[in-house]
Amino acid sequence: FPVTIKKESRIIGLFGDVAEETCAEVITNLLILSNRGEIPKNERKDKHSHPPIEFYVNTHGGSASDMFAIYDMMRQIKKKCEIHTIGMGKIMSAGVLILAAGTKGKRKIGANARVMIHSVLGGSEGPLYNIQNEFEEIKFVQEAYSKALTKETNLTSKSMKELLERHVNIYLSAQEAVKYGIADEVI
Repeated sequence: FPVTIKKESRIIGLFGDVAEETCAEVITNLLILSNRGEIPKNERKDKHSHPPIEFYVNTHGGSASDMFAIYDMMRQIKKKCEIHTIGMGKIMSAGVLILAAGTKGKRKIGANARVMIHSVLGGSEGPLYNIQNEFEEIKFVQEAYSKALTKETNLTSKSMKELLERHVNIYLSAQEAVKYGIADEVI
């Protein structure tokens, strides 16, 4: 299975493509862990009612809609427990937003990890009106991705646009990922 969970721990992982099956497993595991192990009110150190979840990410990326499903679930779960993201190996495309969506200050990246950001990929064939419709959807997804990534990182709308206008895959080192606020610490 591309996503694993250990019963005795609060660890999950995304290892492989961001796709419908892995999305379902990640979301299910996030929900299970976020509802387990409530901290008594008198023992809480902060606003969170549950202990943190460690979320390991190693992916080439994948489906934008599945990425947004995971992202939206992470945003909801962070209200009651921290999500500590750890990027290992490759954090590319959809994986970049997932890594960046962890609790700020608790996002780590392996010293030898590579991060890759690029424009949304898409394609269509058929009648002109279908191609125009698909083009509008690709633009919408690109804008939503850019907006979410700028919200979670140190990137501004302008710097994000400049990166994407290079029209190539943008590869970053772990140190550059920290500089851009995709992660907080190199491990």
